[in-house]
Amino acid sequence: MQKHPKITRERVSKFLDGVQWRDVNIHASLYETRVSGKPSIELEAWSAPGQERPPFAYAVKQQYEPIDVGHMFGPSWSSHWVRVTVRIPSELEGKQVRLLFDPQCEAMVWSDKGEPLQGITGGDGTCRHVDYIVTNKAKADEPVRVLYLEIACNGMFGNPSEIFISPPTKDRQFKLTTVDLVVYNSAGWALFHDLNIIHAMAEGLPKDSPRAWQALVAANEIINTYSAGDNASIAEALAISANFFAAKGGEGNHQVFAIGNCHIDTAWLWPYDETKRKIARSWSTQLDYMDRYPGYRFAASQAQQFEWLRTLYPSLFKRIQEKTQSGQFIPIGGTWVEMDCNLPSGESLARQFLLGQRFFKQHFGHTCDVFWLPDTFGYSSQLPQIVRLAGAKYFFTQKLSWNNINNFPHTTFRWIGLDGSSVLTHMAPAETYTAIVTVNDLIDSVKKHKDIAYSNESLYLYGNGDGGGGPLDWMIERLDRMKDVDGLPRIKQAHPNEFYEHVSKKEDKLVSWKGELYFELHRGTYTSQAHTKKYNRQAEYLLRDVEMLSVIAQNVAHGFAYPAVELDRVWKDICLNQFHDVIPGTSIEMVYRDTDKMYEDAIGSAKSMMEQAVTSLFAHVSPQSEEEATGTLVVNTTMWPRTDIVALPGVQGPGLQQTRSRDGVGLMVAATVPGCGMAVLDASEDSESEADAVPVTVFKDSQGNVVMENIFVTAKISGTTGQLISLWDRRVEREIVAEGMAGNVFRLHDDVPLFWDAWDIEIYNLEKFTELSGSKVEIVDQGPLLASVFVEVAISKDSRLRQWISLSATSPRLEFDCDVDWHENRKCLKVAFTWDIYSDFATYETQYGVVQRPTHRNTTWDMAKFEVCGHKFADLSEHGYGVALLNDCKYGYSALGNTMSMSLLRSPKAPDEHCDMGHHTFRYAIYPHAGTFNESSVVREAYQFNVPLVQLPVDAKAAAEAADSVGIMPCFSVTGASNVVLDAVKAAEDNCKQVVVRLYEAYGGHAKIKLATKLKITSAQITNILEEPLASVKVNAAAGDGGKAIELTFKPFEIKTVKFSLK
Repeated sequence: MQKHPKITRERVSKFLDGVQWRDVNIHASLYETRVSGKPSIELEAWSAPGQERPPFAYAVKQQYEPIDVGHMFGPSWSSHWVRVTVRIPSELEGKQVRLLFDPQCEAMVWSDKGEPLQGITGGDGTCRHVDYIVTNKAKADEPVRVLYLEIACNGMFGNPSEIFISPPTKDRQFKLTTVDLVVYNSAGWALFHDLNIIHAMAEGLPKDSPRAWQALVAANEIINTYSAGDNASIAEALAISANFFAAKGGEGNHQVFAIGNCHIDTAWLWPYDETKRKIARSWSTQLDYMDRYPGYRFAASQAQQFEWLRTLYPSLFKRIQEKTQSGQFIPIGGTWVEMDCNLPSGESLARQFLLGQRFFKQHFGHTCDVFWLPDTFGYSSQLPQIVRLAGAKYFFTQKLSWNNINNFPHTTFRWIGLDGSSVLTHMAPAETYTAIVTVNDLIDSVKKHKDIAYSNESLYLYGNGDGGGGPLDWMIERLDRMKDVDGLPRIKQAHPNEFYEHVSKKEDKLVSWKGELYFELHRGTYTSQAHTKKYNRQAEYLLRDVEMLSVIAQNVAHGFAYPAVELDRVWKDICLNQFHDVIPGTSIEMVYRDTDKMYEDAIGSAKSMMEQAVTSLFAHVSPQSEEEATGTLVVNTTMWPRTDIVALPGVQGPGLQQTRSRDGVGLMVAATVPGCGMAVLDASEDSESEADAVPVTVFKDSQGNVVMENIFVTAKISGTTGQLISLWDRRVEREIVAEGMAGNVFRLHDDVPLFWDAWDIEIYNLEKFTELSGSKVEIVDQGPLLASVFVEVAISKDSRLRQWISLSATSPRLEFDCDVDWHENRKCLKVAFTWDIYSDFATYETQYGVVQRPTHRNTTWDMAKFEVCGHKFADLSEHGYGVALLNDCKYGYSALGNTMSMSLLRSPKAPDEHCDMGHHTFRYAIYPHAGTFNESSVVREAYQFNVPLVQLPVDAKAAAEAADSVGIMPCFSVTGASNVVLDAVKAAEDNCKQVVVRLYEAYGGHAKIKLATKLKITSAQITNILEEPLASVKVNAAAGDGGKAIELTFKPFEIKTVKFSLK
């Protein structure tokens, strides 16, 4: 070879090109034979109506019509079935014969007996997979074969109208471009794979390195030796490549552990129903490769996907079970879906693992050691503890490589959570979970490994993903060729556990990262698709109440059965919708049409189960309809006493203390309802009892501002803007609003990200906004229980906000109840409060605890957190005082200096062009408190804001007498420490006669509590989240009430699960 490396590299590239020179380059030698058309191939088709996806048994019975190559399938999301009759010519005797079938979209190959055989991905690019092996060795008298092809009119990434995240087009058409019988030239394909690797090494290795020159020389010699269609020349060329690959790497080379996978988004640019088919298409293909390549290993996560396969494709599921026994098919991950880790509650995350690990144990004989989450938008600081309590000990992801401000500094490290628990964590240095086995990926596995001094190994995930597909045969072929080649890391196929077990031997030498793994991108996912987030919050807390009351009813009410099957179904749907492209708001509109129905069903079912439990529990108090009732029985499902203003829809009587103006509903005070206890409110008689609250007052001052005042605070609302211009805490005589500033300030921001529309809020959009002002401010409720001000805000000519600002007689909490008609284009609505409080950090609720984040932007790490996730509250406190911003369905917060803001609504146009358009209702509140956050009752207050008292309309007098005589509540109590929260009470998974209670320490301190119950318990155990025993706990007699109690100690942010056995 002459010294013309640039020209030679281009020569090699052209030799591999599939378009130019294909009649004389390597592509001219890839096929021995190609047969098309009749009589070898006959095609017939039937089209399913609309967007139906009929099963095989139905489709094969329909009337099929002849079609030819060039036939068009459509529109988008439709399904079509093609019957392919194959007659293999006798001249192909002894050959492996493949069917090439390219519909330019996705398809499934079925046998005529109804067996799913393999997936097809049509079109171009690295996802293309259009060949199916009809027979490995054709016979002279080969029988006529019939195959069915189920055509799905969507590409790997749905049906985008423009760029791939655009909303789907409604009438995409797909052309059947290829239907051939072919015989591969195995030597030609072998040379093609060899030369791809050699060429990539010449391009990817340092240009002046000896190995790069050797690769270029070898590639040049191969081309000089090759002659199109001449197998003898191909054999000589293969000898050259074999000689090149014979040079091995050293023992000290980096070791790559490779695992095939096909990350399938459970919904995203396609609906759930299409995912069910993607799973079958992808995994059937991988099963075929396992038969062809005994050393091939493939991992798949998400128990929900396995469950769909088990139900819809039972024969495939059985084959997978067989391959798990051989170690080739590896169920991994341990969760129901690959969930979002920002938005779900702590209990939801626990249920993800409970449902997932139990499924894997039941169907595959073991739980998963690796929490597998390659693609989600940030990682809660409580995950290490939850992972450990779910029986796993390792964690894999790579998403932080997408950070758009700071480069995350670690690859292999110990991730330490809020409570000090740690998991061995690895982020693939190739920075992808959909690698396609390239030389550059392997080079990056070394070059981008940030902890190589301590861990000279890495994981490598390869296979087409997001839309499924998985590894293709050419990837497996190339992986085998690169397993030990001078110039590259060593690479081997392995179970991920093998990698982690190897690294864990040196875990003590690894660096650590403490706290959340904040993702510096996709911050808009805290806000997009507001309805979905509200549904999720409602469902989480409804299910909490249902489970607790059902446990009590089962043990107290005669004949009540715990609804375990229905609760399992509903929890699975809630966990499914917490998938990391669904609840964040980044899927197409079709997905949210489905999830809205699922949420409505789940919430309806939960309310029905709640009604059944409460009615059974209090059957002795004569439940009545709202119209007949003279009062209401209220149940407090929190563990502390609370006083609330209660609305009694439909109930009439002189005991009602106020009628709310906006809906005409009567109000009463529910005073000091015991924790996990009850009270009866009697509306039939006028009452001046000691329970009545000191009235709240409201008036306009001399400047026209509205002043609301109770015994706790005085709030002043601007009569012209509707903004909060003063909040005076009467208890400590302190003004909370900063001088010259205001709260409840609405800001309409431009919201145009760099690319990811529904995903991203960018920092520069904070610079450009319009401050909105109220057009109408009027007093609508004047006490004695509730004072309210109505504010109307014109957001734009198309959008408006109506708001009721309320102060009750019983709480310092100032509430804001919003009703919005929203019709904007790439705008974000925020509300801001500026306080007279100084602190370098704000405190945000996260799962089972809180996380503190800076209120300044000293460093790029601080600046990156300009929009963060919080659950029910964010708090800004200084020594001696603080204010919390509560909400009932929002998650996007920011705090800069002394200004706290919350994102209310967004209006992205991709991938859902109608995202959040329409009507919204939501609530937020201000809760001022003495002391720092750690000295406050913010956690309890936020619970009460989200968990209303459960109500049952009753005959008040009969109910009061019956309740006094039966005395069935409170059934649980927690005493000794106010920083411990009882978060869940449920029946045990394996025995409805056992009761599981989950608690956590909420503030970051130690605690010792007494957990008492009136249930007839015989023993207690500390368990993990999977309800497997860890330790026994002594059961003592509870003082005074004949119940039982146990004592528990907590470390900061510790989660504890207790399982009680009952008589």
